[in-house]
Amino acid sequence: MAHIKKPQPVLPFIGLLLSQGFKDDTILTQLTPTFGEIGIKSTELPFTHTTYYNHEMGEHITRQWCVFARCCDPSVLADMKHTTNAIEQQHLNDKGGRRVNIDPGLVTMSSIILASTKNYSHRIYLSNGIYAEVTLIYTKGMFTTLDWTYPDYKEPVAIDFFEHARTLLKEALTDET
Repeated sequence: MAHIKKPQPVLPFIGLLLSQGFKDDTILTQLTPTFGEIGIKSTELPFTHTTYYNHEMGEHITRQWCVFARCCDPSVLADMKHTTNAIEQQHLNDKGGRRVNIDPGLVTMSSIILASTKNYSHRIYLSNGIYAEVTLIYTKGMFTTLDWTYPDYKEPVAIDFFEHARTLLKEALTDET
């Protein structure tokens, strides 16, 4: 019989899509009391891979990732998604659309996992309407993409950022032992 083991801690992160003029500090101020201080933050990058969000958020959307410094249990992912959805609702534009899209996820030693409210063949149900998706996998010393990996997560800047985040996780796990 296999013995159930406690899962390895992970680092929570958020992916932000910001409408023009909306600043990340507004969101980070709301998230840090729950998730802790930011460990690393990417620069803001133009989000040009799709126009899917333009009708809601306008043009000139930027992408940014933020990894929190404090490790947590991976079971928090569904709760993270509910928290970030509630924060998005607090920052609607005058037409009722979002000014920020907050996608929570987890940095593990073997993968980057995103939370979603949408089911699909490659997603696993967690709880309370939330699914998990492995977006990148760590193999042969680097993060690699999958068929369903979002285009912005395939960019070298994203891969580099998450490899840096994985290094921070590795250091944190080493400090715990």
